[in-house]
Amino acid sequence: PEMVATCVGLDVAVVCMHMRGTPQTMQDDPIYQDVVEDVASYLESRLDHLVSAGLPAERVAFDPGIGFGKTATHNLQLLSSIDRLHRADRPVLIGHSRKRFLSKLLGRPVEERTAGTIGVAVALAGQGVEIIRVHDVAAVHDALVAWRVVDETTRREER
Repeated sequence: PEMVATCVGLDVAVVCMHMRGTPQTMQDDPIYQDVVEDVASYLESRLDHLVSAGLPAERVAFDPGIGFGKTATHNLQLLSSIDRLHRADRPVLIGHSRKRFLSKLLGRPVEERTAGTIGVAVALAGQGVEIIRVHDVAAVHDALVAWRVVDETTRREER
């Protein structure tokens, strides 16, 4: 309650992140009825709580918590369902950089996950994700610039 009041009073933006359990227990057999719906509903309920406490909805972004209390399959389901998270008309933040699910996909150690991180970032941009948190900023930036140029050129040619 004090954190919410502080955020309201300071006129700051807030990121609501989903995480099941604690950092010590979050990966202990995470089970969901429907991970996309469960996470989206949780984030929407937090938004309702924040708005009722006086925080304007425009200052809230959603983070589905990739890697926090979710299996690799859960993470992929969330990453491919950004449209569901956008239904509340809030920006979506994804922090997927170097996460363990990339190792499961690619069979690579953490220091070799940059290409996977970039690939996912481009896919997320294609789904309209507004905020992408990564470690390798320059590499992801360049990939997104290249993707955007190709995407915009393709759209112009389709007209």
